[in-house]
Amino acid sequence: MEEMKASAIRKMSKEEINKKYMELREELMRERGISAMGGAPPSPGKIESLRRQIARIETVMRESGK
Repeated sequence: MEEMKASAIRKMSKEEINKKYMELREELMRERGISAMGGAPPSPGKIESLRRQIARIETVMRESGK
């Protein structure tokens, strides 16, 4: 999964941004659940990557008032 750049997020519509935001939140919750139950995540940096992407989307949403 590649990380999205803020410029790519800014080009998305409001609905697309909200959809992507919800997908990332659900995926992060799934990954945290796996690691909380003692399972090793398939990719160790995935949780950090998801958190960064969510933060980028939240920043763009805050900037544009979307």
